[in-house]
Amino acid sequence: MSIVKTPHINLIDEKIGFGKTVLMPGDPLRAKYIAENFLDKVVLVNNIRGVQGYTGYYKGVKISVMASGMGMPSIGIYSYELYKYFGVQNIMRIGSAGAISENVKLRDIVAGLGACTNSNFQNQYCLNGHIAPICDYEMLTTAKKIAQKMNINMLVGNLLSSDTFYDDTTPASNWGKIGCLAVEMEAAALYMTALRLGMRALAVCTISDLVYPPFDTLSATEREQTFTQMMSLALDTAVELDKLPVIKPKD
Repeated sequence: MSIVKTPHINLIDEKIGFGKTVLMPGDPLRAKYIAENFLDKVVLVNNIRGVQGYTGYYKGVKISVMASGMGMPSIGIYSYELYKYFGVQNIMRIGSAGAISENVKLRDIVAGLGACTNSNFQNQYCLNGHIAPICDYEMLTTAKKIAQKMNINMLVGNLLSSDTFYDDTTPASNWGKIGCLAVEMEAAALYMTALRLGMRALAVCTISDLVYPPFDTLSATEREQTFTQMMSLALDTAVELDKLPVIKPKD
């Protein structure tokens, strides 16, 4: 089913709508930057609560980019509505993350094969156990092939999706000990939503912080405007994803 309005998305131009693939940074300004610098024939299609969504064309393929906001509740809302009501097939989170493995360096690009979490997001599904939130294999392998063509050493492994940014228990280092590469705040909810609805999702992040000495970090402006390698990788991946068969969300 395709509609034009939900509580959080209101299509400004319903004739254009969304592409099959939505690239989803957390920051609305990063969504705006991608739209203005990479897409042709760009149209603002959503601006409810200032969460800007744009649709345009890249290499002749219709692609959308829209912010998710911060945290699992926020991306859970937007991804659910995009999948369920707006005909979106694939959502690729393109965000920032903090390295919790000493094998990961500042500005490295990391793809989340899975997303560990300290969140209770999964409780809504009433399962007698724990979900292992994983990405879509087709999206991951497509992104990996594109990365290789672009000579990008995209690291693949588990992410930690945390409900907290400031945390008195400083748990991130312990997750690093069991192989998590980086910590962020959205991937697990995106993956669970995609799994529940039978859709496709992948999180690709650029390392903006080191959560170990020397604790380096990138500025807000650098995060907004300098993740161009990740942006190009995501856009070229979206072009290939457009060739996949159409799928519909599960009830």
